[in-house]
Amino acid sequence: MLNRASQPIANLYIHVPFCARKCAYCAFYSEVGSASLIERYVAALIREIQLVSHDLQPRTVFFGGGTPSLLNLRQWERILRAVARLHEGGGSEWTVECNPASVSLDKARLFRAHGVNRVSLGVQSLNEDLLNRLGRVHDRGTAFKSFDTLRAAGFTNINLDLMFAIPGQTLAAWRETLTEATALGSEHLSSYEVTYEEDTALFAQLESGQCAVDEELACSMYEELLGAAAATGYQQYEISNFARHSSPEPNELPDHACQHNVNYWRGGWFYGLGPSATSYVRGVRTRNRADTQLYCADLEAGHRSIESCEELSPLARAGETAAFGLRMNAGWPFAQFQRVTGWDLRVEWAQELDLLVERGWGRRDHQRFWLTDRGLRFADAAAEYFLR
Repeated sequence: MLNRASQPIANLYIHVPFCARKCAYCAFYSEVGSASLIERYVAALIREIQLVSHDLQPRTVFFGGGTPSLLNLRQWERILRAVARLHEGGGSEWTVECNPASVSLDKARLFRAHGVNRVSLGVQSLNEDLLNRLGRVHDRGTAFKSFDTLRAAGFTNINLDLMFAIPGQTLAAWRETLTEATALGSEHLSSYEVTYEEDTALFAQLESGQCAVDEELACSMYEELLGAAAATGYQQYEISNFARHSSPEPNELPDHACQHNVNYWRGGWFYGLGPSATSYVRGVRTRNRADTQLYCADLEAGHRSIESCEELSPLARAGETAAFGLRMNAGWPFAQFQRVTGWDLRVEWAQELDLLVERGWGRRDHQRFWLTDRGLRFADAAAEYFLR
């Protein structure tokens, strides 16, 4: 099986829970932190890094949030030095999520100097009205300026994050955003349909009748995304992710695919550090406290801040791995799935594969099983077939 128990974990996620302001759609754990709490968090995070350092040699590192780019230069330098000590040879992909409003040339240069080689820029929209509707703190001009700043700092691997089916968004407005975003020439594009998560401002608007879900329009926007991405040189490799590939011949993974996320979809192990972060290590899933104050207090007391721990059965783990992996266009090669999980997809899920093929959501040949374009559109429903 992949990831032998004796090997250090090669993938690391770090959650930075601070934002300038909570966006209307965001259900991730985040807060507007005081200067003193942010300082306390940085010290606690470095302590947590040290506590797991014996089991980490990160090939990929992903700083998510929240708004990681909100931290100042001194705080970033301390964190990046602590991560760099885990693997003196350096990792192959270090990503930082950035809000356009908190990108500066000095910060971008600091990232580059300390091993960060990929930035995910949370543009979301290039329409001023829609940015306001989402509660974003940047405007369209800042999005373009921050992209140019990252290029000036030497970044040659930039992802643009976009959203569609935003309340009030028309198909014409989405087309305009796609045209402008793809014209920037980023190496990667991620685009997600707005979801209405409980305890968010958008969910409250939906419940009160201020907005409504238009599934037909959302499907049209997704089709528009697929067409625009393909026409401008991006290869889709996962439902919401597109990347550039240097060869004219497509590959299962384009050159600029996000290696960190591919590890998730392929059932790999990873450490998650920071408040609310989840780890999946050697078949055990743990979750840190979703409370920055308590997280810091636990680390200051000398131990990790874990609130839950779950060990799935081997079959349940394999089912989850099947479900996540089918989000990728390549689906699951049968031999690879068996190497990763120890189970044969064709045997344990034979009936489910048949049902998905009959429904027009799945296809298979003698080497692999994958979802059709329609199946990918409803991948969450397709995933239910595999969860045990």
